[in-house]
Amino acid sequence: MQNQNLSTSDPKNEHIVENKELNFFEALIPVIILMSLLAYNIFFVDGQEWFGAYTNQIILLIGGAVAAIVGLYNKTSFATMGKEVWENIKSVFVPLVILVLVGALAGTWLVSGIIPAMVYYGLQVLNPSIFLPASVIIAAIISIATGSSWTTSATVGIALVGIGSALGINPGMIAGAVISGAYFGDKMSPLSDTTNLAPAMAGTDLFTHIKYMTITTVPTLIVTLIFFSVLSANIDTNGTTDVAFILNTIDANFTITPLLFIVPVAVVALILLKTKPLLALLSGVVLAIVFAFVFQPKLLDRLADSKTNAIVTAVLTDTNVSIDDSEELAKLSAEELAIIKEHNDLSNVFTEDDVEGIYTKKDLAAVFTNSTTDKTSLANIADNLDKLITKKRLRKLFSAGGINGMLWTILLICCAMVFGGIMDGIGALSRITKALLSVAKSTFGLFASTVASCLGLNAIASDQYLAIVIPGKMFKKAYEDKGLAPENLSRTLEDSGTVTSVLIPWNTCGAYQSSVLGVGVGEYFIYAMFNWLSPFTTLLFAALNVKIRQLRAK
Repeated sequence: MQNQNLSTSDPKNEHIVENKELNFFEALIPVIILMSLLAYNIFFVDGQEWFGAYTNQIILLIGGAVAAIVGLYNKTSFATMGKEVWENIKSVFVPLVILVLVGALAGTWLVSGIIPAMVYYGLQVLNPSIFLPASVIIAAIISIATGSSWTTSATVGIALVGIGSALGINPGMIAGAVISGAYFGDKMSPLSDTTNLAPAMAGTDLFTHIKYMTITTVPTLIVTLIFFSVLSANIDTNGTTDVAFILNTIDANFTITPLLFIVPVAVVALILLKTKPLLALLSGVVLAIVFAFVFQPKLLDRLADSKTNAIVTAVLTDTNVSIDDSEELAKLSAEELAIIKEHNDLSNVFTEDDVEGIYTKKDLAAVFTNSTTDKTSLANIADNLDKLITKKRLRKLFSAGGINGMLWTILLICCAMVFGGIMDGIGALSRITKALLSVAKSTFGLFASTVASCLGLNAIASDQYLAIVIPGKMFKKAYEDKGLAPENLSRTLEDSGTVTSVLIPWNTCGAYQSSVLGVGVGEYFIYAMFNWLSPFTTLLFAALNVKIRQLRAK
């Protein structure tokens, strides 16, 4: 997930709480209530703000309260539940600090011109027709090298989302491609914490585990690349015609130079040298501040009364780089503006917050097909509206929330840890996993139960480590009893526990990735093909009995 030795406690030593008083159906009560409340909020509440901006956090706490009541009924003390909650929160302390630093990183990399420079040069290299598969490959390479999907998203991931958004590609598609590549690399890298944790739980060695994972992982990656290649070839973007205009707009607002790449290269180099992630990210923030003073003094003056105030704002709160669109508006005559106002479906062009998925020049021209206005004026309207849309995309792209922008995610993770900790403390996680294990009569049933257990724990415990540790401990003997080599278990833990964590909005991984990339889990879910296809691949190989390794006779 994040990187080696990131957690403040060792996941391998995770204690699994059992409660003989608790039955399976009682263990499911908090889960059913949690999922029901979340589903109600998604499908029936306008704006998904049932309890205000922190609805998901409150729902998780309600689920935790229900779990506590179930625990008290089954003779679990508040002290036991509290201890597990505290252990859960301690385990995510460093990831939460990383989130704080990533918020500061996003703000400082914006005002220093690093993110705009990545977009500026990336637009000249990455063609829209190959952008999505290229994003998968780039993210995979960085993630294999660093062993961290989190670092990949916080560096090249942010840049790729920026470049793709400037080209007019759906951000959900871009995030899906980045996450697919990042989690392939995270899963296959010997530097990754989960890649070391899974074989430790199953009882095999690291490199046997990695080699055995290629059997299911490589075919999944190939299907993912084919999917994104077809998608890239068929998406309609205005990037090829608007690149020069975008480059000129970036040039007008930032000082762009290849020297700005010193900062991201330094951060990646520090991580490759096994520097602590916190120190590497903090170095990225400090270097970016220095580069902001050196390369962007005029921008800092525009953003605040003083350069220092602009930097403090970038680190702590909101930074929005103003991109002037008065020139495009001035080119539209009163008659042309009147025509635009007649078309309500174009009203969002003039708003600040709704610029996604609107029009290309071709679409804009089609809007006016039945208009009595002459073709020259229609072409002028389409051209200038297209430029307005492009500038609004860039305005949204060149904004950052700083540390303040990460607070919602930090609270979500804390509330998820409360729910998961109470569920663990009352013995519910153990009870649910044992129930799944009890129905595993065949070899395929054993694989299916492992997958279901990992998926369930990613949703219930909201923690990727627990989704590997608990099934790993619970299922280890069952695999031995069926004569299956331990790498079968370690591979299944990775195929279903590691990669699916990012598909759960309140899981630490899902919350992190959606915040860093600025794209909701619901937006990228369907496009994160590698992540949701991996469990199906491992089940397919199990069902067909392909490359299922048996224990060697002693």
